[in-house]
Amino acid sequence: MGSAKSTGILLINTGTTAAPRAAETRAYLREFLSDPRVVDIPAPLRWLLRNLVILPFRSKRSAEAYSKIWTRDGSPLLCHTRALAEQLREKMPDTAIEIGMRYGFPSIAHAMELLLAKNVTRIIVAPMFPQYTSAATGSALEKAYVFAARRVNVPALSALPSFWDAPGFVRAWKAVALPHLEEFRPDHVLFSYHGLPERHVRACDPSGAHCLTSEDCCNNPGDHIRHCYRAQCLATTRALVEALGLKHDAHSVGFQSRLGRDKWLSPATDQIVPALANRGVKRLAAICPAFTADCLETLEEIGMRARDRFLRAGGEEFRLVPSLNAHPTWVEELAAMLGRL
Repeated sequence: MGSAKSTGILLINTGTTAAPRAAETRAYLREFLSDPRVVDIPAPLRWLLRNLVILPFRSKRSAEAYSKIWTRDGSPLLCHTRALAEQLREKMPDTAIEIGMRYGFPSIAHAMELLLAKNVTRIIVAPMFPQYTSAATGSALEKAYVFAARRVNVPALSALPSFWDAPGFVRAWKAVALPHLEEFRPDHVLFSYHGLPERHVRACDPSGAHCLTSEDCCNNPGDHIRHCYRAQCLATTRALVEALGLKHDAHSVGFQSRLGRDKWLSPATDQIVPALANRGVKRLAAICPAFTADCLETLEEIGMRARDRFLRAGGEEFRLVPSLNAHPTWVEELAAMLGRL
């Protein structure tokens, strides 16, 4: 990858509140909900929704949820991302590596300043989102590009492409998940992905005539899959089902984290979980392949709330399979993916 420290890598994740308290969580949510790629409505309506509807009620609830997963070292997402960066530095000693959060601290701008202070000649921007969305991948890349464009000496940038079915990504998930599944022996495996409004999916369809036009649209080949989040989630699931040796009638796909009243991708995870218990599933394992690091959405939403729903509906045992975090196989595979850029 060139001479020592000639290349810098910017690992980007979504972000986290600075502390599990209402004030800090409100500040984090305000930045998050101000992003027009996340809340894609006219600015005046976005201001009203953010300040009069969501923040007054959601800040305290979100802070309470964060408090349930907070560790002695802080936010799990930030801790896991830092650990990943540390392990990558050992694998790639000639590369400068920093982490930046799209919202909150350390910011993308802060991380890029650190990289440029090391006199790197190019920066690889690496959003840690396996499947492409405008709200996550697009927003992270835009933030990095805007920062670079405002400098007198514009740094050379390249980006890690979405890696929803990259062999290294699949191998890493197999290394993480298979030991848990072999030990737990679930009746059923739920693949839960972050939800997305259907209009976001349609907006990413360059033809405007393919995505969500039929039940099996995601199974049809074509250029649309490059930016179709739903198609990429289903492709990830197929790859992991094969890698893990799962039976095709013993797994489901759901979408979590719905916000607002718009129509989101379905089926919803919070509806699937009790339905599986009602159907007779007793031992349910959940895998969240849209997240490369454990966070509020995996640990609290799935590991706690989904578990409670399953048990209340008659299920007997529930296990959340950990995310990739800084697992040695993921470190090895990610270093190889970045090294090829």
